[in-house]
Amino acid sequence: MLVSCCRIGLLLACMAFAAPAAKSADAPHRILSANLCTDQLVLALADSSQIASLSPFARDPAMSYLAALAGQFPQNRGSGEDMVRLDADLVLIGPYDSGYTRALLIAQHLRFESAGPWTTLADGNDQIRHLAELFGHQERGEALVAQIEAARASLKGLARREGRAPKVLVLQRRGYVFHSGVVGELLAQAGLENAAADLFADAGFVSLEAILRAAPDYLIVSDADQRAEDQGQAFLQHPALARLYPPEKRLVLPDRLTLCGGPSTLDLIRALAEEIRRKVG
Repeated sequence: MLVSCCRIGLLLACMAFAAPAAKSADAPHRILSANLCTDQLVLALADSSQIASLSPFARDPAMSYLAALAGQFPQNRGSGEDMVRLDADLVLIGPYDSGYTRALLIAQHLRFESAGPWTTLADGNDQIRHLAELFGHQERGEALVAQIEAARASLKGLARREGRAPKVLVLQRRGYVFHSGVVGELLAQAGLENAAADLFADAGFVSLEAILRAAPDYLIVSDADQRAEDQGQAFLQHPALARLYPPEKRLVLPDRLTLCGGPSTLDLIRALAEEIRRKVG
């Protein structure tokens, strides 16, 4: 059930520590993750004995889904020099790491993988399977993929009412909107129509007037943007938006669940389902 996704996600992460499985002979012994998103997948899929170091953000509870688990491992600074100094036999970086970092890893003959953000759940499932196999724990990857797919299936049609799909707009700081990606895919699965499709082919910044003309039934916002601590967040608290979209018209998703795909995706689906039931249902 979706209500148990949080427990399932944490249990899956703990499996890597509680029950080490036999690894293939060429599986890495010292994995260094220099990327917030690969941190989550390393913690969920690798043995604790395989984890040499995690990114500088791994312990930040505002950003890292598995911050509590990450606390027991060393952190690196995300620099190429750190990656070399810590004597890893597999380094995980992101697609936006500098060319210098990549050149240094190549020059030092260090094995590395670049893991990008998920664009679709299918891409995410492929990434999970690839990394799990790379770590020597293919069964853990298959288990996580199966749980994500089961959770996604349970979202089907959750928001549809009398044949009509409620219209929603994923609205971020400074008026940034998008309709593709994992969140957009989950909205469609739940039976919600994404109003961003009327505004952009993919994503971009929109004016307050454009949002009001699109007239979505609900906004989907991050919990991190519920305070007007800067101008970007203040956009979401504009009196016109506040009047038309009071709290009951805003589906709030925890920011740390949307930053990365992986074990957090289970709780993202749970959070979306709960908000739909409370405010749309």
